[in-house]
Amino acid sequence: MSGALGVDAPSKTTICRWYNEFKRGRKSCEDDPRSGRPSTSVTDENIDAVRELVKDNRRITYKEIKATLGISSSAVRTILHERLGFRKVCSRWVPHRLTPEQMEARVCWCKKMLAEYGSSNCKRVWNFVTGDETWIYFYDPLTKQESTVWVARNELPPTKVVREKSSFKRMFAIFFMKTGIVASVMLPAKTTVTAYWYRRRCLPKVLSGCCKRRPKTALRGLFLHHDNASAHTAKSTVNFLRKRRVKLLSHPPYSPDLVPCNFWLFPKVKKMLRGRRFQSEKELKTAVKIALNSISKREFRDCFKKWFERMQRCIDHQGRYFEKE
Repeated sequence: MSGALGVDAPSKTTICRWYNEFKRGRKSCEDDPRSGRPSTSVTDENIDAVRELVKDNRRITYKEIKATLGISSSAVRTILHERLGFRKVCSRWVPHRLTPEQMEARVCWCKKMLAEYGSSNCKRVWNFVTGDETWIYFYDPLTKQESTVWVARNELPPTKVVREKSSFKRMFAIFFMKTGIVASVMLPAKTTVTAYWYRRRCLPKVLSGCCKRRPKTALRGLFLHHDNASAHTAKSTVNFLRKRRVKLLSHPPYSPDLVPCNFWLFPKVKKMLRGRRFQSEKELKTAVKIALNSISKREFRDCFKKWFERMQRCIDHQGRYFEKE
């Protein structure tokens, strides 16, 4: 029917409604006789009908509701927004469809952290070092919002050539504390994060950076926080840290929203680099270093404060992802 009638084809909802009408014995497609047009289409009957239509099809359009019920567009909007309180939103991406057990694990971890340390003001939090890996592109175009400019009334808006994100990229492992950046390690091209690389190439630089940040205490009392990637949880990695008496902070599975790098540092650094084109690994590495060094100590402290606030939000949302809620 859609192929034959195109945009004039009735919706599936309309077809189902008329099928049920004929099944009940209706003989004609003509409107039932009525004594006169009601003063308004916003009746209890139509409100209930719209509620059922939306319940059956969450993607139903104004046009489909109008055609199905034979009421005006303004009546449809009044019923949807004023009487029923509906609003149309886009589905949001979430990292993972969490199971009840995974949500419970997130809540338990957050409660444990808050019970143990209270807030980011706890002295022991100054001993935390946290980090993760991320891709950084040789060219990442500005977003539409970032490329907006002011123009006068008589000016034409500037045009912008569509640019694709570069296919060239490098993986960076970045670690930091409340006092600032500890280490930024770039993986060579065509290299993946393995337990061997993490243990032999990355962690030694991280621990060395920690010693420079805290020369008096060095690794004494240090806590390392990273997610549950296989390279991070490998037996060889755990043994490497245990030998150096570095304590590991646990992390709940499927919880990138509780990783400081993911909710704060990486988006911030990438925003600073967007719109710039790098011709070599050296240029990219230097730009990342400059971006990291430009972040103030106060911003690092604020990040840890937000981290503990997120733990409470996770508890308040019963372990569900809470972004944009």
